[in-house]
Amino acid sequence: MAKDRQSFELRADQLRRRMDPQELPFSTTEEVAPLVGTVGQDRAVNALEFGLQIRTQGYNIFASGATGTGKNTTVKSYVEKYAALDPVPGDWCYVYNFSDPYRPEAINLPAGQGSQLSKDMDELVEACKREIPRAFESENYEQRKGEILRDLQARREELSNELQEHAREQGLAIEATPVGIVTVPVLEGKPLSREEFEALPEDVKKEIKERSDRLQEEIRQALAKARKIEKEFNERIRQLDKEVALFAVGHLLDDLREKYHLFGEVTGYLAKVREDIIEHIDEFRGGEKEKEAVVIPGLDHVPKDSIFDRYRVNVLVNNKDTRGAPVVVENNPTYYNLIGRIDYRARLGAIFTDFNMIKPGALHRANGGYLIVQARDVLTSPLAWDILKRTIRSGQITLENIGEQYSAFPSASLKPEPIPLNVKVIMVGSPFIYHLLYQLDEDFRKLFKVKADFDVEMYWTDEHVEKYAAFISAQVRNEGLKHFDRTAVAKVIEYGSRLLEDQKRLSTRFLEISDIVSEAAFWASKDGAQNVTAKHVQEAIDQKVYRSNLIEEKIQDLIAEGTLMVDVDGMVDAQVNGLSVQSIGDYYFGRPARITARTYMGNGGVVNIERETKMSGRIHSKGFLILVHYLTGKYGQDKPLALSGSITFEQLYDEVEGDSASSTELYALLSSLSGLPLKQSIAVTGSVNQKGEIQPVGGVTRKVEGFFDVCKIKGLTGDQGVIIPRANVDNLMLKEEVVNAVAEGKFHLWAIETIDQGIELLTGVPAGQRRPDGTYPKGTVNYYVDTKLKEFAEKLKEYGRAAQAQRKAKLKKAA
Repeated sequence: MAKDRQSFELRADQLRRRMDPQELPFSTTEEVAPLVGTVGQDRAVNALEFGLQIRTQGYNIFASGATGTGKNTTVKSYVEKYAALDPVPGDWCYVYNFSDPYRPEAINLPAGQGSQLSKDMDELVEACKREIPRAFESENYEQRKGEILRDLQARREELSNELQEHAREQGLAIEATPVGIVTVPVLEGKPLSREEFEALPEDVKKEIKERSDRLQEEIRQALAKARKIEKEFNERIRQLDKEVALFAVGHLLDDLREKYHLFGEVTGYLAKVREDIIEHIDEFRGGEKEKEAVVIPGLDHVPKDSIFDRYRVNVLVNNKDTRGAPVVVENNPTYYNLIGRIDYRARLGAIFTDFNMIKPGALHRANGGYLIVQARDVLTSPLAWDILKRTIRSGQITLENIGEQYSAFPSASLKPEPIPLNVKVIMVGSPFIYHLLYQLDEDFRKLFKVKADFDVEMYWTDEHVEKYAAFISAQVRNEGLKHFDRTAVAKVIEYGSRLLEDQKRLSTRFLEISDIVSEAAFWASKDGAQNVTAKHVQEAIDQKVYRSNLIEEKIQDLIAEGTLMVDVDGMVDAQVNGLSVQSIGDYYFGRPARITARTYMGNGGVVNIERETKMSGRIHSKGFLILVHYLTGKYGQDKPLALSGSITFEQLYDEVEGDSASSTELYALLSSLSGLPLKQSIAVTGSVNQKGEIQPVGGVTRKVEGFFDVCKIKGLTGDQGVIIPRANVDNLMLKEEVVNAVAEGKFHLWAIETIDQGIELLTGVPAGQRRPDGTYPKGTVNYYVDTKLKEFAEKLKEYGRAAQAQRKAKLKKAA
């Protein structure tokens, strides 16, 4: 038996993979070139490169992966790499729409031309404000205007003289009164008063009245002619003003039109500006006059000087200094931060806006390039996800404030012209968010067709070891830390393997690696060391554990005090130490727990007490049912199983989940049935299938260390150890203390493949193989179990016969 036991036992060198510092081709990281790019993410990088190169609509990217795998850094670096090769997109501007002031027009110009147009328009307005008043103050203008006014006065006098002459011929005079022009009768060259007129004979008065009516008609015709003449002369003055204004600034407009003759939108806009300046010459002639409140559509109720803002150019996106395509990382992707907004100002108790108050969003700035956002931030910001989808789907940015969509009463507001969208969106998030969106949002799978999946692990190869060293070198240089010697680098590499509990792989969660590098450098500085060594890395690891393992130490204290009952020596019937992993968020650890079983004759089967009390998870319940049916299949071939029993985790009051204790529970049942005690110095982990094979489980490193720590507290005897599945050997990355204890024979680990192997280790009794006749050799575990089950079956059968006989006797007596 001793030989068999040794065949299951693991050597100390199997419990942890070590990195030999001498295999590293450098003395310190000062000799190592900093890392460029990413490590161990070939699949994700391939997807990123595909997604960034394909230009078909809908091929936006979702970078999925666990926290700390370098998603953001990798995405940004590759996006910047491809963006540098793309052409620089143009500028986008909003200008005043002279035809529909509430719908500002969008103009696209080559990079840098938008700000130049804005500058040119500002200079044009200033020149107009300066040159137009000057032109109207010239002697030439006054002279020509005077000629027109004198001509107008002459025409007026001529018309007035003609009318007066005609009135005299009619014996009437014309007088102007506050209520209009009236006719007055004249007798012998003297105007008659009302009393004198009333004293005249009736026939004379009638004749005078008839002459007066005819003259009034002539007066109306003359006034109409005068108004026509005045209108004609006003038009001549307007034409003169237009001619003077164009003489003053027309060449400036012509220069601009020539400068932007290749851009039809700009030349069309300048033509409208020319017409509008002519229509509003008086505004430019105002000079330093007192400001008035004027109303201009789209520029609601602003001071007179501000009306010139309608000639300004609102440069929404300026790519003058951009190199390649823009890369925008929006860390706060709210509704307004994504698509922009229309601001308002308050004045005199009212609010107003204009096209100059249109502000760009991340989609405007990223247009023609790339936008990177965090999926969680987009989804938790109200309406942000909806507007992002709608904008990508429509292919244009339609700017609209949230309040306008939900206002109970429609109101006049700006409706800027939509801007065409050409952007590659990269969302970064967790696998959970990706699958949630894929299943619940039908638009998501249409708009984000490329998944860049970041892994949490990579194989432990020479290439990846070199990349680890390069990563440490890069961090040391970037943060100004002490350089790491080869022993420290080797220790960090081992830590990367321990994070995964896998001797063949290294963690790609470089956030955690980065933390250890920074903390190790800190302890080296406190130690006054020139370089960081393995001792400092180990100190960083130990201190990191110490900051988080308060709960673990409290549980260990309870076990040491006996409050939590866990035996680590002796032998007990139907009792075995199981191992679980407990997580407290940032830290997880192994915790031993006593598992007990009771068996007795009956037909009730084996009861899982955790399941009955609803403290068992679905996976644990499945594992329990598997072990029960393993018993039925192995021992119920030649007899019915007249078995009842129960299994429970003692003093465990949290939900039990996972099947890693199913083999442990089975050992407790076998002990109860066989009557053979189990070694309490051995803890067990591993799941079992219906064939009795031991299957691998998770957290095996932490489980072993958890039991070791309890044994250390209670005293190492040299007989203590842990049974693990053979398939989990490569998952052992035990701390040095455990490895050393195993090397010294103070602690043991056994790796098994079947239940029979495990029960032999726990009882010290051979399991026994079924013989061709279906029986087991005497003195074996399986023999004792099979015998007990046969006894249960026979006793239950006898009990049934006796009960039946009693019933018959009662019936006979009653009859």
